[in-house]
Amino acid sequence: MGKVAVGAAVIGAAAVVGVAALVVRQRMKSSGRWARCMAIVKEFEEKCGTPEGKLKQIADAMTVEMHAGLASEGGSKLKMLISYVDNLPTGDEEGVFYALDLGGTNFRVLRVQLGGKEGGIVHQEFAEASIPPELMSGTSEALFDYIAEKLANFVDEEEQIFHDLASGRQRELGFTFSFPVMQTSINSGNLIRWTKGFSIDDTVGQDVVGELTKALKRKGVEMRVAALVNDTIGTLAGGRYTSNDVALAVILGTGTNAAYVERAQAIPKWHGPLPKSGEMVINMEWGNFRSSHLPLTEYDHTLDIESLNPGEQIFEKLTSGMYLGEILRRVLLKLAEEASFFGDEVPAKLKIPFVLRTPEMSAMHQDTSSDLRVVDEKLKNILEISSTSLKTRRVVVELCNIVATRGARLAAAGILGILKKMGRDTTNESGKKTVIAMDGGLYEHYTEYRKCLENTVSELLGPKTRRAFSSSTRTMVRASARPFLPPLIRSTSMRSRAVVALRNH
Repeated sequence: MGKVAVGAAVIGAAAVVGVAALVVRQRMKSSGRWARCMAIVKEFEEKCGTPEGKLKQIADAMTVEMHAGLASEGGSKLKMLISYVDNLPTGDEEGVFYALDLGGTNFRVLRVQLGGKEGGIVHQEFAEASIPPELMSGTSEALFDYIAEKLANFVDEEEQIFHDLASGRQRELGFTFSFPVMQTSINSGNLIRWTKGFSIDDTVGQDVVGELTKALKRKGVEMRVAALVNDTIGTLAGGRYTSNDVALAVILGTGTNAAYVERAQAIPKWHGPLPKSGEMVINMEWGNFRSSHLPLTEYDHTLDIESLNPGEQIFEKLTSGMYLGEILRRVLLKLAEEASFFGDEVPAKLKIPFVLRTPEMSAMHQDTSSDLRVVDEKLKNILEISSTSLKTRRVVVELCNIVATRGARLAAAGILGILKKMGRDTTNESGKKTVIAMDGGLYEHYTEYRKCLENTVSELLGPKTRRAFSSSTRTMVRASARPFLPPLIRSTSMRSRAVVALRNH
């Protein structure tokens, strides 16, 4: 019995040692995986770094490219398109105006009655409709006939007050067309190419205002297209309607762009007569900005290579809502593949491009719950990752912060570049205010992104300029309802796209 007992004890001890060794190996393996995770995160954070000095280099590069783009067509990655808008709304406008906004798979029509400085917006109505998928790849005539028919219905349903106000004069329409156009006058422009899923070959190279005008005639709509603008210029006009101090506009949404008011004499490629106002609105198309100072990572390079437009829209791919979630997905995928971040198996959904959208990234980034349950829910619902530790979820939030912070700070550097070009980045004796009109879902809904952008612009302006701006600001109407330096206002751009029609014909 003694020998049996001793033998059992030896076997038991060996088993315990074996289990202990296995536990140690598992812990060492787990520790090694986590160390690899942290190394990947640290490297990514360092590559995304945006210290103040680098941001000022980027701002200077933006200013240089602006000068080059204004000097000649094709002289810069920035197109610096002449908009032919040389008068912006003042708030004095009176009358009834219409706007048509075709910016993607939906379009909107607006009717607004303006009562001048005292009356403001007396009355407004709008309607929205979706573009049927078959029309997005059909013919130009079919698309514009559909739009004209919806516009005709909108006019037919207008209240009697609008009939009375419009009596005796032709209705005028401001047309917002958010696709690449080579503009030839305030109310004409040829389509360069379709984007956003449209593919209608016989429209390319044609004057989109001419196409719409022909459709209006076919549908018996008595209306003249008085102005053609893109959404960024509409945002600028909307801001100017609210405040005469608005000098530039930035859209941060699915894509990104900027427009500003330039001195006509500072546009060498402008060969026409100088406008009476002495000014011209420039559509920068800043999403295509590129500089050696931009903090690009391996994830950005592969995203660009695999995109529909490799080598183009680099700034947009770093800053806009279309791409932030995708950058996060690519980092998470590397963590899963190289460090088993989500366990031994790589989640299948994580391999799908653009499965993780920026709104979901925003929700995770802004999760304030103690157990980060929003992060847990998003990982389960979107990526089908059933179980994650709190430590893992904290890393996901940190990655969201890295991606959003880089994007917001780069956008702020772009704004500084425009202010430098306009000579408004430093104090001046006149104490003139500079107001920036902001629009876009990314800016409006991603709170952490917006706060970072605003704080970074303030940081880049420096304490002296911040104090000067602070002494002359007033509270602006915007999403957060508090002043910002330079003050930012939420744009009311849709109505002002109609008003541009009045100011520029």
